[in-house]
Amino acid sequence: MKVKAECAACVLQRGYLETEKATDDMSLQFKTMSALINLLITEFKPTAVAAYLGTQRDRIVKEVTGNPDPYAKPKQISNQRAMEILPLAKNIVLNNSSAESRFRKACLCSIVGNIMEFDIPNHTFKFEDLEKLIRGAEEDLVIDEIPEIFNQAKKAKRIIYLTDNAGEIALDTLLVQELKKFGANVTVAVKSKPVLNDATMEDAKYVGMHNVADKVVTTGSDSVGLVLEECSREFLKLYNSADFVVAKGMGHAETLTELNLKIPHALLLRTKCRPVANYFGVSKNKNVAKLMMP
Repeated sequence: MKVKAECAACVLQRGYLETEKATDDMSLQFKTMSALINLLITEFKPTAVAAYLGTQRDRIVKEVTGNPDPYAKPKQISNQRAMEILPLAKNIVLNNSSAESRFRKACLCSIVGNIMEFDIPNHTFKFEDLEKLIRGAEEDLVIDEIPEIFNQAKKAKRIIYLTDNAGEIALDTLLVQELKKFGANVTVAVKSKPVLNDATMEDAKYVGMHNVADKVVTTGSDSVGLVLEECSREFLKLYNSADFVVAKGMGHAETLTELNLKIPHALLLRTKCRPVANYFGVSKNKNVAKLMMP
């Protein structure tokens, strides 16, 4: 998924807001923004991928400010609030008699969790709205390939689940549980180090993902989305031996659409910016469940 012209403004705006969180030192803020402007000068071109630029932006902010995790506090709050809403979401999932209905509800709850992201221009959310959004998830679903995803998941023996944000990962546990009921071995992958508010091993442990998945690993990278060239050999071995992948969020959509996929991938996300929404031919702030086939 290539960048659009408006992505330049997003790179800078998100970079500044992250820099504010990272340090109060005005000189470091100025130095960081200068580095981000240089990033755009050298790397912003029609062939660029937004997630790749986002990764470089995030690394610049952390390196220049000396803060390894600018979103530490928002991530902690997201996990806490998501765990508070988890029992409601779990009841919504389990209050269905058929496996397909439970799977559908788990997908929808997981997608709604993807709303928990900070500093995207013109994207705002309130934790207080999560219950309403979960209950109304079906109405916001504009690409509905959940039946096709369900059929692929049922056949899978080895599944990789690529997480996105902290907080969101709590709701992901519901979908991982449903995937496990098909008899599949499910490996959940998080980022190796902080990047934006993406989930790391610490977040996975906080929400109890280790008690749900067969295995929780890191990709070996702190990239936005999935950049295979940066992943660890351990993760690549698991990824290459899987027969189905569930990928959460816009970063994974931006990067996976650049790959020649060898197995089915399910994209589950909320369209939080116009370029991503336009790519899928839908409106902003909508739910997407898309199956990508080889």
